[in-house]
Amino acid sequence: MVGTKKSLGQHWLKNRAILNDIADLSLLGVEGSAYDSSDDNLICVEIGPGLGFLTSSLLKRFDKVIAVEYDDRLAENLPKSFPGTNLEVIKGDILEYDFSLIKEPYVIAGNIPYYITSPIIEKVLTCVPSPKRVVLLMQKEVAERILSDKETVLSLFVKNRARVFTGPVVKAEEFTPPPKVDSQVVVFEPFEVPMVSDEVFGLIKQGFRAPRKKLIHNLVGLRSKEELIDILKEIEVSADTRPGDLKLNNWGDLYEKIYSKNRKE
Repeated sequence: MVGTKKSLGQHWLKNRAILNDIADLSLLGVEGSAYDSSDDNLICVEIGPGLGFLTSSLLKRFDKVIAVEYDDRLAENLPKSFPGTNLEVIKGDILEYDFSLIKEPYVIAGNIPYYITSPIIEKVLTCVPSPKRVVLLMQKEVAERILSDKETVLSLFVKNRARVFTGPVVKAEEFTPPPKVDSQVVVFEPFEVPMVSDEVFGLIKQGFRAPRKKLIHNLVGLRSKEELIDILKEIEVSADTRPGDLKLNNWGDLYEKIYSKNRKE
């Protein structure tokens, strides 16, 4: 068996029941709704198939699996494990994969490395065409941050672009070698259009320049401190609030007020 590379964050999940749960969520979603019956092909793009444990479950549910594997050794060996199946293995970085090459409806699934979780989430929620669904096994702490009431740039990015659901928690001992933390399955169902514009999200990033500081300090320069105090009052937000306290709709209101043409310069 091919060994693991610590530098790539490789941890193999072998529990077949959990793997089947991930595959079922990929096909059916949280609410049990599969693809429209008129779809000719059911395609799944798998991120980092590794030794093919999840691949096996996915191949039983999808007409085709496109497995994108960064590790040369694993990419070379994977097809040998599934002869006669509709498996396409692509040696490459998922962050550089061109999803526009896929012409049929598709979903994305994978057990993703902890160290590039955020870049992968950003990639799969902005790719064109958009997937029907994304099911990722990730570090439990990251899943909790995404769904927390205390917002971050990542949680706001996700909530701006998808409905989010949690699946099963997977204990560290289920992996070989076991990581230091537990994992959790997270299901994303992308919106056709983001909740707020790229311009509003630019304001969000500026507002989080120093997350622990009061929001008003991060925004001085866009308006005077006095104007910002007035604006926050207008949208019913305290002048002492911090960036993590604002929700998406608050940021949208804030953007409109800051850049309002009717506001005096």
